[in-house]
Amino acid sequence: MGAASAGGTGRRVVAPALVGRVGELAALTAAVSAPPSVVTVAGEAGVGKTRLVSELLGLPELTGRRVLVGRCHPIREAFPLGPIVEALAGVGDQVHGLGLSEVAGAVRPLLPELAPWLPPAPEPLDDRASQRHRVFRGLVDVLGALSPVVLVMEDLHWVDEQTSDFLAYLLAVSPPGLTAVVTYRGEQAGPHLRAVPATLPAGITRAHVALAPLSEAETGALAAGILGTEGVSQQFARHLWERTSGLPFAVEEVLALVRERGLLVQRGDRWARRALDRLEVPRGIRESTLERVLRLSTGARRTAEAAAVLQAPVGLPVLAAMTGGEGLVEALEEAIGHGVLVETDGAFGFRHALAAQAVYESLSTPRRTALHGRAARALEALSPPPLGRIAHHQRQADELAPWAVTAEAAADQAVQLADDAEAVRLLADVLRHAPLDARQRGRIAVKLGWAAIHALRAEEALELLPAAIGEDLPPAVRGEIRLLVSLLLNETGGDPQTERRLLVDAAADLDDRPDLQALTMVALGVPSTPGVPIAEHLMWTARALALTTEVDRLVEAHVLGKAGMVLVSVGDPSWRDLADRLQGLTAGTPRQRREANAYLSIGWEACLAGHLDIAGSLLAAGLRSAAAQENRRLELGFRSAQVFLAFCRGQWDGLAQEVALLVEQLSDYPRFRIDVDVVAGCLALAHGEVDQARQRLADASQLAERLGDLPVLPVAVDAATRAALSQGDVEAAVAGVRRCRSLLTAKDTPVPLARLLPAAVEALVAAGERDEADDLVRLVAEELCDRDVPLLPAALHYARGILAADGDALLLAAEEYRRVGAGHEAVRARERAAGLLLHAGDERGTPLLRDAVRAYEALGATWDLNRALGLARRYGVGLPARHRGGRRGYGAALSPREQQVAELAATGRTNKEIAEALVLSATTVEKHLGAVMRKLSIRSRTELARLMAIGTGKDGGFPS
Repeated sequence: MGAASAGGTGRRVVAPALVGRVGELAALTAAVSAPPSVVTVAGEAGVGKTRLVSELLGLPELTGRRVLVGRCHPIREAFPLGPIVEALAGVGDQVHGLGLSEVAGAVRPLLPELAPWLPPAPEPLDDRASQRHRVFRGLVDVLGALSPVVLVMEDLHWVDEQTSDFLAYLLAVSPPGLTAVVTYRGEQAGPHLRAVPATLPAGITRAHVALAPLSEAETGALAAGILGTEGVSQQFARHLWERTSGLPFAVEEVLALVRERGLLVQRGDRWARRALDRLEVPRGIRESTLERVLRLSTGARRTAEAAAVLQAPVGLPVLAAMTGGEGLVEALEEAIGHGVLVETDGAFGFRHALAAQAVYESLSTPRRTALHGRAARALEALSPPPLGRIAHHQRQADELAPWAVTAEAAADQAVQLADDAEAVRLLADVLRHAPLDARQRGRIAVKLGWAAIHALRAEEALELLPAAIGEDLPPAVRGEIRLLVSLLLNETGGDPQTERRLLVDAAADLDDRPDLQALTMVALGVPSTPGVPIAEHLMWTARALALTTEVDRLVEAHVLGKAGMVLVSVGDPSWRDLADRLQGLTAGTPRQRREANAYLSIGWEACLAGHLDIAGSLLAAGLRSAAAQENRRLELGFRSAQVFLAFCRGQWDGLAQEVALLVEQLSDYPRFRIDVDVVAGCLALAHGEVDQARQRLADASQLAERLGDLPVLPVAVDAATRAALSQGDVEAAVAGVRRCRSLLTAKDTPVPLARLLPAAVEALVAAGERDEADDLVRLVAEELCDRDVPLLPAALHYARGILAADGDALLLAAEEYRRVGAGHEAVRARERAAGLLLHAGDERGTPLLRDAVRAYEALGATWDLNRALGLARRYGVGLPARHRGGRRGYGAALSPREQQVAELAATGRTNKEIAEALVLSATTVEKHLGAVMRKLSIRSRTELARLMAIGTGKDGGFPS
């Protein structure tokens, strides 16, 4: 339903007033009156979604707000964020002087119309996912600056993937003055769109309306409004309702048709039927639309057919090119006068997609094919040409060779604008259906592979790329495809042996591409394939490093990161030179994805090997980088690594909450999920949940084995061994130790044995296998004596202390663990030393045990604490008054971490800035800040700053 008109024959018939939507309009009005708010309107085609929104936008409650409207279209253009761009393209100098941040410059490629008023474009990122996220931030910044604003996005059942992602991002952050209004056909919408009302964050006003067809009485009221009379008979209303199913658009179309037939006459101020029996109103919209079109002259009818094929509104030049141009103006006037077409901002098209569909489906196949060909040629004359629409019409015209060329160009355009998902759709379709020669197929396969990697659409590309390897291709192209298939298999957890074979063959093909050859060789250097000697991995690593003089800075950073990771894992001290070289290359601040990923690679492996200080430095710098902040996957990688680092350092305050968040967020990233699951299992054990801990650790170990992530395995096995021994399950403890040792030995990676050794010796001694324990200690000492393994001295002292029941050796172990920063291991060593010394009557055991109790309390390690308390009772060690009940609770007082967050927030720092300063995630900062507000009974940062200013200092500046 649109503007009101109920005049004589030949004029548009549209309802002058909204009928039957009072409750729905009231619900929407309440929501838009309390921004930030989100309104979703669902319903089948023709049910009146657009009309309801039009009524909403005309309400006085929206006076003074900017209204921006964008629509999705059934033919997808190779241009991302179409409805958002359409909505913002006309704001022009309204953004002038609004204080946009630098990130708003990222939207320049999408909105060249706003370029004069936007900040300069920031330095481009090497990762399109990060670039896309930056564009999202820029769009939100623009929308926030324009607020208060109502953003209407219509027909989102046709939404593209990137617009869908942006919508989710926008609604998650919701600028304070924003109202988002979304319409879609419920039966055609995907689950993510239907779930929008249920997934909005707290603090967002929401309203969801599912429009149903009109009732019989409402249909009669609508008809009376259209016909300009006080009412129609019940018989007339029922007849109309039965034939239109209560769809307002169908009611309008039917009344327009019957009036044109002359079946209704006006008598005074009432409309009367002329022989109701003759009023055989066609059912649905299709028949009424087609009959109205058939009543048009030949020229007007052909213009309507052209518009139906085009599907989207177009200007006069396109219609003229399709129809020949002669008499076009008269034809348009006729079609518009009969309500078949409408004009909007100089573009002409059908008023409703259903009407266009009805006309389109009525065309014969030859007629339809010919019109698609004309449409393609007409659109080619536009500047710039709409490549996505041209490709669609060429495909429908069966012009497959030109279609392949245009679709590839459209995919290139999509890639340039960071819409890799659209590129995947276009290129995959071309590979499946276009007549391509070998070189075309190879070129398109390469583009598809890279787009699929960036869009995380590995499965679709893997259906098509392997077949391209067998084509008659230049070696460099074939090698690049092999590399891509290997990378895609890695993303999906494919067979490591298949990945390796592809990489080896790719390395031989890529002699003329040192950049790709370096990436291939360094991937072969990562020891993740069972049965491949470590010497072979090191050979590939060395070859990759030798190529770094021939590649650009980003490829060099990537190679340094992966090579450094490998060298850390084998205890080669030259990894430090590579880390220094990487930091020098990036001036200590990674800016691009590959640079940040290199920091993550070395930092994570350094953490596993026990180089905790340098790991902390690299991981903190990486998480602060723009690349990590703009790339969700990379950010999660850094956060999972920092969770592991915090566990190893014994920095457990708030760690369980961060782990719980990450476990949920990492469902699509199994390699990162392993690390967090291991920490979750270790914390479960520390908190006394022994059965749960054993199950979680077993699951994480199985996944680590399957994905070849062996360095993390000893951490899980250490905790699982202690859990099994506590329950008397010595057999399971020994079996786990032996399997882990076997896997590491087979892979020729003995460095992680330094983490396994203490638990392994305890299990073997408990099983009476002292000779095997002695052999293991000797083997580890010999294998690792000349390697860079900071945990080795501590592990050897611990193992020898257990074997010899030597408390002094365990004290040395505790000191070595403390020196490298391994807090929990240091406390456990002190506890074991205390037990042995007390058993021998040595008084040094008493203060050691008291220290262990205090340390366990501080960690919240209730399982370890109860064991230490039992030891104190056994030997009569008196303990000072202490907090009981396991992990310390702070009641109404702030915890140390909450105190830090509160102090920084009181100075005006944002959550992101606090997260960077404390090396936390922004989500964790938000949780701590919520606790601060709750404990201090305040609602704003302003109150927090005031409390800081008047505080007593008792709790770091805050009143107690």
